[in-house]
Amino acid sequence: MLIAYLDHQRQDQLQWLVSAGGSSSDEAILCALGVEEAGDVALSARDFGGVVSLWPARFLRPSTADDVARALLLAARSAGLTVAARGNGHCVGGQAMAAGGIVLDMRALGPPMSLAPGGAAVDVPGGALWSEVLEWTVRNHRMAPPSWTDYLGLTVGGTLSNGGVSGQCFRYGPQVNNVVEMDVVTTDGDRRLCSASINSDLFFAVLGGLGQFGVITRARLALLPAPKMVRWRRVVYADLETFASDAEWLVTQPDASAFNYVEGFAFLNDASDPASGWNSVPILPGSAFDPADFLAAAAASVLYCLELALYYDDRVADRVDEREEELLRRLRYVRAAEFSADVGYVAFLSRVAPVEAEARARGTWATPHPWLNVFISASNIVDFDRNVFKRVLLGGIGGPMLVYPLRRSR
Repeated sequence: MLIAYLDHQRQDQLQWLVSAGGSSSDEAILCALGVEEAGDVALSARDFGGVVSLWPARFLRPSTADDVARALLLAARSAGLTVAARGNGHCVGGQAMAAGGIVLDMRALGPPMSLAPGGAAVDVPGGALWSEVLEWTVRNHRMAPPSWTDYLGLTVGGTLSNGGVSGQCFRYGPQVNNVVEMDVVTTDGDRRLCSASINSDLFFAVLGGLGQFGVITRARLALLPAPKMVRWRRVVYADLETFASDAEWLVTQPDASAFNYVEGFAFLNDASDPASGWNSVPILPGSAFDPADFLAAAAASVLYCLELALYYDDRVADRVDEREEELLRRLRYVRAAEFSADVGYVAFLSRVAPVEAEARARGTWATPHPWLNVFISASNIVDFDRNVFKRVLLGGIGGPMLVYPLRRSR
C-alpha cells in the first residue's frame, strides 16, 4: 500500500469560494451560551488551504468540555444551525468552517496535559498541538507517542479526526491506532468516555470520522521511551520500480532490525522549483546536490528519494553504523547520491518547523495550499507514477510530492 501526497501552492490556478455569514435565527440564544467569544472572527473564515472562506455567526473559545457540549446541544435543537470545531486552522477545504453558524476555537480547551495512571500514556486536550505534546512528554518524562505527522503544528483532535499518517506508520500504525481512550462530546451535546472496550462504536467512529460523530475534548495517547538521537538519511533513486521495491522491503522487516521511520518523495530532475526540484533533497542547509553528478544525461525527468531514520541513544550508539549498514547494503539506490546527519530526536520530529519559518519569511505560507492524500494499491503505483508524476505533474507543483508505503496490517 502506498500513499501519495500532493501539495500545490499556485494561486493563479485556483478559484476562491466566499460566503458571507448571515444572521442566525438563534442569535439571542448564541449570545446567552456563556462561552467566551474568540477575538478575530475573520480567522475562523480562513484555513491553510486558502481556497474556501465561510463566515460564522459566532466564533467561540470554549475552555471546558461543558462549553463544547452547550454549543453542540444548541445546534442539535436548532434547525439549520451548524457547529464546526477549529483546531489550528490547517484544513484545506473549509471543513472547519460554519457559514452562519458556530465555530469553536479548540486551542483554549483545558485542562493541561498530565501523565495517565501507570505512566504509559498521556492525557491531552483536543486542542493541544502535537509540537506541544512532543515538548511536554520528552522534557518531563523522556517519553513520546510512537506515531507522528510530518508537520507538528496540528491539533491532536484534528489529526485523530483524520488519521494521522507519517513515516512511522509501517511500525506503529497511524495516530488513530495509538489512542487508549477519549472524552467526546457527541453531536447531540452528550459528554461520553469511549475506548476500544467502552462505547466502542463511538470510539471507532470518531477516530478518522472527520468530526462528523463528535468533538474530541481529551485523548489519552500511548507513550514509549523517547530516544536521544536519530540517524537521518536520504538516498536517491533513478526509477520508481526500484524505489518502490526497496521501500516495500524496508517496511516489512522485523521491528528489531528495521528503520524507525521510512518515507519517500518524488522530485523533479530540475533546480527551477525549490520545493519539488532537486534542491529539496539535501538534509542540511547549504548542501549542494546535482543529479548530473551521479546519473547519466538521459536520466528521467522525475527522480525519487527515500527518507530514513534510525533512533538510538547512548546505550547503542556504537552500533548505529553497523545497524544502518546492514539495511543499506540491501538497497539499490544510486551510490554516492545520499545525505545523512545525526540530530536530536525532537529536532528530527520538528524538521518541518524551519521550512515553515522560511516560507513565512518568503510570504508563501499564506498562499493557497490545495492538498491531496491518496491511498493507492501497490499493484497500481507504477501506473500512477507514469500518468501523474511523469505527465500531469511534470512541471512541478510548488510543493512536496510525498510517496511511501504503508502496511494494511498496521
